[in-house]
Amino acid sequence: MPATILPNSTIGVFGSGQLGRMFAIEARKMGYRVHTFSPDADTPTGHISDVETTASYDDLDAVREFARSVDVVTFEFENVPAATVEAAAEFVPVHPKGEVLHTTQNRRREKTFLSANGFPVAPFRHIKTLDDLHRGVLEIGKPAVLKTAGFGYDGKGQRKINAVGEVDEAFAGLDGRDAILEGFIDFEKEVSVVCARGQDGSFAHYGVIENEHRNHILDVSFAPADVSGAVFAEAVEITRSIAEQFGYVGTMCVEFFLTGSGKLLVNEIAPRPHNSGHLTFGPCVTSQFEQQVRAVCGLPLGSSEFLRPAAMANLLGDVWSAGEPNWAAALAVPGVSLHLYGKADPRPGRKMGHLTAVADSAAEAVAKVIRARSFL
Repeated sequence: MPATILPNSTIGVFGSGQLGRMFAIEARKMGYRVHTFSPDADTPTGHISDVETTASYDDLDAVREFARSVDVVTFEFENVPAATVEAAAEFVPVHPKGEVLHTTQNRRREKTFLSANGFPVAPFRHIKTLDDLHRGVLEIGKPAVLKTAGFGYDGKGQRKINAVGEVDEAFAGLDGRDAILEGFIDFEKEVSVVCARGQDGSFAHYGVIENEHRNHILDVSFAPADVSGAVFAEAVEITRSIAEQFGYVGTMCVEFFLTGSGKLLVNEIAPRPHNSGHLTFGPCVTSQFEQQVRAVCGLPLGSSEFLRPAAMANLLGDVWSAGEPNWAAALAVPGVSLHLYGKADPRPGRKMGHLTAVADSAAEAVAKVIRARSFL
């Protein structure tokens, strides 16, 4: 039986960005207290939390003190050191478990896990030496993508190799870091499945969400995705199987490439709520963040039904380049909502917030949210 952690208990969160902020909003709405732990102060999560601890993840004494003050720990950021997770787990349940984070925070470990368990992935090779890279390009073919194994997101740590003459320079750019080489996928679209799995093995999902990226950063997401019934069913089934293989507890996202021939390939796993799932916050009966609260606290999962088709557009710091955006003009578009993350410094490329739109169709919701953003 799941260990139920009731409202008025305290949920600890490692990480302090916008995902934690939205999680904290949902947790407090349900009557929980929230304690966030990260190296930063005055953070998006900290603004909503009851307590904000500012300490290094390597400060294990501070981690243990934090863990003693909460009833359960979860994450909004997967790149937390294994020793940090182990120290917290001495005192309190941690969801998802440390082994899941260990696997997903490293591309080589993640691809190896997926491949070993029969999940569809692009061909890949582990790269440690220059010879490995030359051999990998020969075996996989060109173009190929060289990716650092650790700490990559929003396209960071990636380089496309189009010709043998680029191999030496690409390898030098690794600066000795562990890497993988992946076959380049000429995909038709990128889609994701955001799901939640409870302590009792129950499973909820938001169907297939379609994603459009710009400069490797998610730009617009919408649901339902424009995919066939067969692709929908397969994407959900792969996601469910990954969650079960992990013994996962919490909210998780699986990102896919969909090829022109209708083949799905797993690109990445996010062991936490995901940017593409922001459109569940408002347009769904239960948001991805409320599902995370329910799962880690041992409560039944909520309905993942969309009330109406929805779209989300990210707001990057670039929107502020000409001064304060025209919020009133954007919010005058019917069905559009604004969510800002409380970040003071709007740097180009930095995720500052998002707009959400609902409409009678996904295409109409996309048109609305893009129009509203253009008015900013």
